[in-house]
Amino acid sequence: QVQLVESGGGLVQAGGSLRLSCAVSGSIFSINAMAWYRQAPGKQRELVAAITSGGNTDYADSVKGRFTISRDNAKNTMYLQMNSLKPEDTAVYYCAAERRIRVGVYEVAYWGQGTQVTVSS
Repeated sequence: QVQLVESGGGLVQAGGSLRLSCAVSGSIFSINAMAWYRQAPGKQRELVAAITSGGNTDYADSVKGRFTISRDNAKNTMYLQMNSLKPEDTAVYYCAAERRIRVGVYEVAYWGQGTQVTVSS
């Protein structure tokens, strides 16, 4: 029902910036939030940032003040602006569409294919 396609990943030096995009298509009537996750080799996939249908945002402590999540409904696109990048940010970044199953509790309904972000020292 929902298709997500990430783009914008690449190689950047520490301290640099990168903007990821997630193009959304399909029926999103049941989607309550959009989010970015990341997964480094050998590590668990973790939530990076999320934005609800009402515009509220949430960030992992490790990226607060450096990353900004946003959306452009007219373009059906979600973004993750990443500034002051660190080598620890290196991971595959995934776009996700989420449903609220209980107050304050969300589950991922759809995943994108992911885009690689590599931050060099």
